[in-house]
Amino acid sequence: MLEIQIEEATNHTICRPVGELDAYTVGQFREALGDLASAGRLLIDLSEVPFMDSAGLGALIGGIRRAREAGGEVAVACSRPTLTRLLHTTGFDRIVPVTETIDDAVAALAEAADPTS
Repeated sequence: MLEIQIEEATNHTICRPVGELDAYTVGQFREALGDLASAGRLLIDLSEVPFMDSAGLGALIGGIRRAREAGGEVAVACSRPTLTRLLHTTGFDRIVPVTETIDDAVAALAEAADPTS
């Protein structure tokens, strides 16, 4: 089972999936990311995701693409070494910032929105 937590912060929106992101649960995640595409600054916190397969990765990439098409910025926070390794190995960290903490992801979003800072 997957739970999607959405949290509105001052300058960004946090999407926090809780549970496994796989072929069985990815539809819910994809829908949540679609709803958040116009959020402006989207922080996806994967720290509560113990497992993600290629379907989850595909939904993540699709959500990022939709957010960027809407003119938004995206960053990913992930404190799980296995998931972080997956994101680095697949080159995912070359399309969006992948940080270990939410605070670092917030800083990456701020920097992306204002590269002169």
